[in-house]
Amino acid sequence: MTRQILHAHFAFPFTARPELYEQLLAIATDITPNVQPLPPDAALLDVGGATRYWERDARGICDILRIRTLALTDVLTTCAVAPNPMLARMAGTVTPPGATTLLAEHEVTAWLRPRPVAFLHGVGPATATTLTKHGLHTIGDLADAPLPALTRLLGTATGRSLHARAHGHDPRPVQPRPAPKSLSREHHFPADCLDPYQHRRALLDLAHQLGARLRDDQTAAGGLTLICRYADHTATTRSRTLTEPTNHTAPLVTTAYDLYRLLGLQRARVRTLGLRAEVIRPAHQTAHQLAFGPDDERQQAIEAVSDRARARFGPGAIKPAALAHPHPARQPTSNRVLRDPAPAAVPGTPPAVRPAGRTLAPGRTGRLSDPASTVQA
Repeated sequence: MTRQILHAHFAFPFTARPELYEQLLAIATDITPNVQPLPPDAALLDVGGATRYWERDARGICDILRIRTLALTDVLTTCAVAPNPMLARMAGTVTPPGATTLLAEHEVTAWLRPRPVAFLHGVGPATATTLTKHGLHTIGDLADAPLPALTRLLGTATGRSLHARAHGHDPRPVQPRPAPKSLSREHHFPADCLDPYQHRRALLDLAHQLGARLRDDQTAAGGLTLICRYADHTATTRSRTLTEPTNHTAPLVTTAYDLYRLLGLQRARVRTLGLRAEVIRPAHQTAHQLAFGPDDERQQAIEAVSDRARARFGPGAIKPAALAHPHPARQPTSNRVLRDPAPAAVPGTPPAVRPAGRTLAPGRTGRLSDPASTVQA
């Protein structure tokens, strides 16, 4: 069944009160629950089911939305309906204010082909310049170009994506609460840190935080970026695309450690470490490669138990042993003076005097016991 996606643009001034946009979204949600906000002044509505509920066609749904927004908020609404979100947005850009554009599925090819390639959603100025330089001036030229040539010219991912869009294809659904494009966590050291053990310990904690947040949001990350900031206020960034989108902690930790090794730090004074999960998408839209061993299932079972414990007792209920306590060999020690307690005075004997104190090497504990350190008064 052909989808019907409505792009609504609300023409209100930027000086309007902040809650006006939320009020407009509430009006749209009364018509259909499938509303994806497009801040600051637009929204996408999947009206496929609303047409049956309201017993009206797509144009009738647009009339209801325009009348309600104008009557309740005095805001003029521009509507465009198309088979997918990309076409709805593109149709909305050429629709006069307050009007409605309906683009049927059999009209897509004739509507797209003569338009300039820069009009295609996802083609920026640099990509448009590259395409026109190679003789691809219209969306029709881009659709007719061989896919291998586009992948060599623009890269595999970009070439395939633009080739599909030039044919009017966009499988993305309308997301009432769209997933964020990225998610980041940072660890700030209390002082400049040179210790690789502390660096890896911080990365372990950050990866666990990211994995827990992704699972709570039911999303998955397709890439990971490591940001390392130094004491001189410079920074180094390393990124990697994951073999498959994931929200499990183990692959996030492994990738974070690999990115850290790529930095090749040698006694660098690190001030902050950050991890950023990128290319975030809903978890149900990702595929997972099957594993033939029990390790993968065991790790996922442990994660499930940990997630339930966090939900009940808080974020620090279960954590890796390396994060439970600082490593004893890594605890900062000061060259402090340790004194033995003064012995009890015995009547009739001269008091024994011990030296003021002795400095212990880092990591040494206990009393000093040296017979030669006792002198007669």
